[in-house]
Amino acid sequence: MSLLLVGLSHRTAPVEVRERLHFPDSRLQEALQRLTSQSAIAESLILSTCNRTEVLAHSADAQRGLLLVRSFISDFHRQPQKSLHPYLYDLTHSEVVRHVFRVASSLDSMVLGEPQILGQFKTAFSLARRIGSVGDALSPLIHRAFFVAKRVRSETAISSAAVSVSFAAVELARKIFDHLSGRTVLLLGAGKMSELAAKHLISQGTTQLLVWNRTYRRAVDMAGDLNGEAIPTEELFRHVERADILICSTGSPGHILTRSDGQRLIQLRKNRPVFIIDIAVPRDVDPEVNNLDNIFLYDIDDLQHVVDANLKQRHKEAQFAEAIIQEEVQSYIKQSRGLDVAPAIVSLRNHWDDIRREELARNRKKLGALNDQQEAALEQLTRGLLNKILHGPISEIKSLGQDPAAEQKIATIKRMLGLKH
Repeated sequence: MSLLLVGLSHRTAPVEVRERLHFPDSRLQEALQRLTSQSAIAESLILSTCNRTEVLAHSADAQRGLLLVRSFISDFHRQPQKSLHPYLYDLTHSEVVRHVFRVASSLDSMVLGEPQILGQFKTAFSLARRIGSVGDALSPLIHRAFFVAKRVRSETAISSAAVSVSFAAVELARKIFDHLSGRTVLLLGAGKMSELAAKHLISQGTTQLLVWNRTYRRAVDMAGDLNGEAIPTEELFRHVERADILICSTGSPGHILTRSDGQRLIQLRKNRPVFIIDIAVPRDVDPEVNNLDNIFLYDIDDLQHVVDANLKQRHKEAQFAEAIIQEEVQSYIKQSRGLDVAPAIVSLRNHWDDIRREELARNRKKLGALNDQQEAALEQLTRGLLNKILHGPISEIKSLGQDPAAEQKIATIKRMLGLKH
């Protein structure tokens, strides 16, 4: 039996191709059942996200299995196989193990080290297990992948540095305030990026959210979504002093906060520090505001510098992660191949022990009556001879645990020794 994987990802296919081959959640069960209904596919799992679609399977014949999976993907999505050929990749045996470990550990993700892929993998496995499309072959591999991902996250810092602008803002805020619990956030503008930054800050403990927008209705809508408080458009400076953190993203053609506004703000706050994140282009806040005491102003370029530095750090950490992957792949292959040769050894021993017993029974009359001591000696003699005869073949089978052609070689040894199954 062989591991195989057919898939495509952001590395091999543009989004217009990826979306055509995406398996929606509502059809995943149907897809898995159709795939495993084919006799050559013993087990299967489908991982389908915005950045990848991969079919992991276990088959008696790797090459036939690859052709079947490719055909299945094409037929299910009603896409000509020829049109998909440039985008799909095929993996077998140890290549599959390495790839699955790297995907689960987020080393193959568009954003290196992002945590979402592991959760998506776990969801895919949960469905496959519930409907019975994974079993003794794929389950150990997937459980090991989850273990490897945990090792990578605990033994490297690949996920510790922010690599999105919105989360980089949170990192900077934490450096200024030490902790964010009890802090108040004011959104100037109700854009998507400011909303993401606000969500990150809320997750880190900020307790109150204020929303101001040039269109008051939009402020009310976002405040409702985030369990915050909308500020009427004309009342900004009645409430601005409440904010420890300002996130600015209005889309205004000019500055919303000038230097004099900044001076007024810090007076209202009685010199308590305020952190301003200006992610608008053009900028909402006059850069001169940064020259005022106790105001810490960062614009989109400042945040991007943080992101770029953190990405470099993640790539350094990825080197340590790859070493963990290499170690785990070798360990898993050694362990799984060891398990694969065990049935061959057992069946070989049983086959020849049956022959030994048959020969003893057939010749027992010629030996005459034997006492218990003689019976034991005869049993010991024949077992000893059998062990010596089988020692070479069994040692050879055990040594094949690291050989990619183990199945064929074991089959040859079994045929030579009269074992057909």
